[in-house]
Amino acid sequence: MKKWYCKALLALSLIALGGCLNNGDNGKQGDEEAVKETMNSSIKVDPELDLSSAENVSIIIEFKTKPAKIAVLEAEAQGVELTLESAKEKVEHSHREFEKELHAFLEENEVDYRITHRYKTAFNGVSMELPAKEIKRLMGSSIISRIYRNKDIQLDPPIQPSNQL
Repeated sequence: MKKWYCKALLALSLIALGGCLNNGDNGKQGDEEAVKETMNSSIKVDPELDLSSAENVSIIIEFKTKPAKIAVLEAEAQGVELTLESAKEKVEHSHREFEKELHAFLEENEVDYRITHRYKTAFNGVSMELPAKEIKRLMGSSIISRIYRNKDIQLDPPIQPSNQL
């Protein structure tokens, strides 16, 4: 076959496939936009979260800034000097900046949310409740690294071996 014929056939196949993919919309354009926003964001979002739901969800947000003691240890391992006080200030700064972002992303859009806990020691971030569909508003954050669904996890206690003689 000639090169132009192969290219034309490939182009027509792609157009047909694209048409098939777009015709089955069934009102899910909003879902597709949410997926695109999530994919374009550097923030990793728990796939268990239904970003189209209007129901309130409890989430845990991990900030990019590491907790102070971990940041100091990582800096030391890389040969960089970082004091504990400086690392603690960076953690506090991340929380202040997150508050500003919440104002811009949620409060100005009249989104009802509630911060339930602030983490600063072993983990740097917050837990909060808000409508699941409003999580998309947080995708523009420069502070957030990951968003997890807040859920209880139960571990079975280890089995104690019986004392045998």
